[in-house]
Amino acid sequence: MPENTDGAPGKATGGAPAEPSTAPVADDGAGAAPVRALAQAAGRHAGGAAGGAGGGPGAGAPPGWDPKAWQTYQVRRQRAESGVWSIAPLAWAEAARPAQTAPVPTAVLLAAVAAGLASAVFLGDGLGLGLLIAVVPAMAGAYLAARAARRRARPWSVAWAVGCAALLAVPALRDAAWPATLALLAAVLLGALALHGSRTWPGVLLSPLGFVDSTVLGIRWAWSGLRSRGSGVDRTRWLPVAKAAGVALVLLVLFGTLFASADAAFADLLDGLTPEISLGDGPVRFVLFVLGAVLALAAARAAAAPSRWDRIRIAPGKPRSRVEWALPLIVLDLLFAGFNAVQLAVLFGGYDKVLESTGLTYAEYARQGFWQLLWATLLTLVVIALALRWAPRAGAGDRRFVRVVLGTLCALTLVVVASALRRMDLYVDAYGLTRLRVSVAAMELWLGLVIVLIMAAGVLGARWLPRAVAAGSAAAVLAFGLLSPDGLVAEKNVARFERTGKPDLAGKLDLAYFQALSADAVPALDRLPEPRRSCALRGINNELASRGQVPWYAMSLGEYRARQILRERPVTASYEVCRSLGTFHGRIE
Repeated sequence: MPENTDGAPGKATGGAPAEPSTAPVADDGAGAAPVRALAQAAGRHAGGAAGGAGGGPGAGAPPGWDPKAWQTYQVRRQRAESGVWSIAPLAWAEAARPAQTAPVPTAVLLAAVAAGLASAVFLGDGLGLGLLIAVVPAMAGAYLAARAARRRARPWSVAWAVGCAALLAVPALRDAAWPATLALLAAVLLGALALHGSRTWPGVLLSPLGFVDSTVLGIRWAWSGLRSRGSGVDRTRWLPVAKAAGVALVLLVLFGTLFASADAAFADLLDGLTPEISLGDGPVRFVLFVLGAVLALAAARAAAAPSRWDRIRIAPGKPRSRVEWALPLIVLDLLFAGFNAVQLAVLFGGYDKVLESTGLTYAEYARQGFWQLLWATLLTLVVIALALRWAPRAGAGDRRFVRVVLGTLCALTLVVVASALRRMDLYVDAYGLTRLRVSVAAMELWLGLVIVLIMAAGVLGARWLPRAVAAGSAAAVLAFGLLSPDGLVAEKNVARFERTGKPDLAGKLDLAYFQALSADAVPALDRLPEPRRSCALRGINNELASRGQVPWYAMSLGEYRARQILRERPVTASYEVCRSLGTFHGRIE
């Protein structure tokens, strides 16, 4: 943050201050200008010194300085002297800038090295359980840094940390990449909330950006700590530890090799437990080591001195009169009420009449409206956010009026959510379940959860709403991953086939679609009769075979179960038989 300011006005004590135009200011990386520019800007404002004499932000400004320019100069000078630097824009940096920290503890440096080594060893072959193993040292380093900085763990921070660990377990349980990716993104959000302790909307939304800032700060923090230790290394303290570790490593390699050559079962056990690292993997492993260590340092730096995103304030919109604000919303409420009345009439026995008048089938009727209702739900959330910004707030009567109008809109929107989910259910009954359909249905359920939380905030207060939405979103992502979407898709389609026993009566069993599913779908597809079973599992079997032997730390539970099933009951149907069943329709074999 600051600058070298020898001879700058801020160093003057008593008497006449030094001439500001003669004091050069070093650039601090945030756009700091020379003092000459600040002085010239100050000269365009008459009465600058008088403005700072009242004890305000510019109090104590020398003659000829604008109080605001003097305050900016002081802040930047202090930043330069402290050595703290941030890549955040200046407008945010002044509000959210993390505090200075004590020198990095040795335990934090060791935890960062351990995180780097674990990343290099366990993440080179994939995620799986290795991701959790690599994250544990980083979490330990963050805890040690926070403890050294005397930060206490609050209940919300503990909940965020536990949720983060649970989300990181999804890749270890499910083979499908898309729910695992959602889980990793949600884990980043919860990890940022655990480190920064944010509770407002700007804090919740901007906390993940703190990792970018703390990465730069963490590298500088570690480098300063290493430099300070380099000149005074206590060899009598660290040399025995290094010698003991070296001797232990030699003994492990020597006796491990002897025992492995003496017993084939023990050799197989060692091969399964120890990672296989070749020289060709060196560059990739080195990159993983650097990434793991840097991210661990970033987490530790944020734990020791988090960015204060909650200090960022968003100015509320100009309140409107009741008529100007409520008239559009009341009209929208009436429109929602009319639409929902039609939906309820159709739900309670009116399908046949509607389908007869429109000429649509059940599936066509469902497909026609689901996407429109999904967009209507999303736009309703936007309307509610804008309405809250410009809502009248002169007194208690205005607040009650806002609650009634928006509460009615939320309640009607929940009926729209239920209608959309009912349409999706009809569509799935007709055509089966796919990844896209299960995803959008899950999104509609999440939107319904957000609306329920907004309604609760209208009654109980909105201070907890940002964290509740973040927690609800993370819980939804965790449930989505644990539910195993690919397994659910296979389960529903197989159950639909078993319900009729004749695929032509319930729509053709889409064997071609099953080829793109992950190993999570194998237990459900294994229930199909031959040759459909083998044809449905053919694509997954080929994919697992192409992966070769996967180490235990890179294999998910879903992949392990699939390999076990396919090993006990291999794929037997020939290519010609599967082609006759349409297995390769639209696919290149």
